[in-house]
Amino acid sequence: MAGIDNKAKMSIFHVILTGGVGSRLWPLSRKSRPKQYLNLFADFSLFELAVKRNQRFANKLIVVGNKDNHHLSEESLRKLGVEDNLNIIEATPRNTAPAIAFAAFAADPEDILIVTPADHIIKEGAAYDKAINRAIELASDDAIVTFGVKPTKPETGYGYIEHDLENVISFREKPNRETALEFLNSKKFLWNSGMFCFKAGVFLEEMQKYVPEVFQKSQEAWKKAQNAELEFESSMEIPSISVDYAVMEKSDKIKVVAADFEWSDMGSFEAVYDYLRDQDYPIDQNGNIVIGSQKFTKFIGVENCIFVATNDANLILKRESSQDVKNIYQELENQKSNLID
Repeated sequence: MAGIDNKAKMSIFHVILTGGVGSRLWPLSRKSRPKQYLNLFADFSLFELAVKRNQRFANKLIVVGNKDNHHLSEESLRKLGVEDNLNIIEATPRNTAPAIAFAAFAADPEDILIVTPADHIIKEGAAYDKAINRAIELASDDAIVTFGVKPTKPETGYGYIEHDLENVISFREKPNRETALEFLNSKKFLWNSGMFCFKAGVFLEEMQKYVPEVFQKSQEAWKKAQNAELEFESSMEIPSISVDYAVMEKSDKIKVVAADFEWSDMGSFEAVYDYLRDQDYPIDQNGNIVIGSQKFTKFIGVENCIFVATNDANLILKRESSQDVKNIYQELENQKSNLID
């Protein structure tokens, strides 16, 4: 069985999840180079920034990827000079609960896992350090910790966490704008960041308790893995389910750390727009922006538009319609177009 030789009684692992194709960032994000590997962000990809950001908290690294992108992770780790890591290669996507389970199987039960996606932008500093350290404290006492980011606007692209201090009251799906505004004004809700912290053994116990079939099938697939590479047949037996549905919304061990750090899941061109604006990227007087082209481009009679150019496709959208780009990706996928490869 694939695993890591833990010499100490307890280690802190950074588990970085690299699945997903970033369909809302098409045509920049493709199957061959998803958004987490694009060098749009201060000469580093989002994956590389995530690795660098968490090195001072964790003494070990686990990367959970897939057969199509693991070589991109390995290229990035070589660029960063990171050699001590385990790459878990999924044969087929089964969502975040099984992906995290594989990492937990690779660790010892008392090891603490800091689980982060590979495609988020986070402002490092005292606020981030405080949140991570508090999560590690809570996880040491057998809590399953989720990070909730204090909302700054009525965002409809994120899930929300209703809370009372560090106690979770409920998880809410992505709301419409009216509901998102109510959440923002109530001060009782946080954005669900998709970041977690817990002991490997505690997570697996809760998974076995609440989704026993997912636990069992994930464990069986992991036992058949060779050098941390999962096989297709046993992987397909695992029900596909997110960690939120599998554990977070069911367990009575959940705690939330309210994070004050600046955060974005970089899940839309509106998020990219906001990031680039803060980096003094050129934006015209009407709020229009060009991404991916050095050609002279002018906008006439339109405001807050984003023009995205690649060598084989262009995309023009209103900034507030950024969430709808996934529909274009889905249409191209249905057509089996090579424009998403």
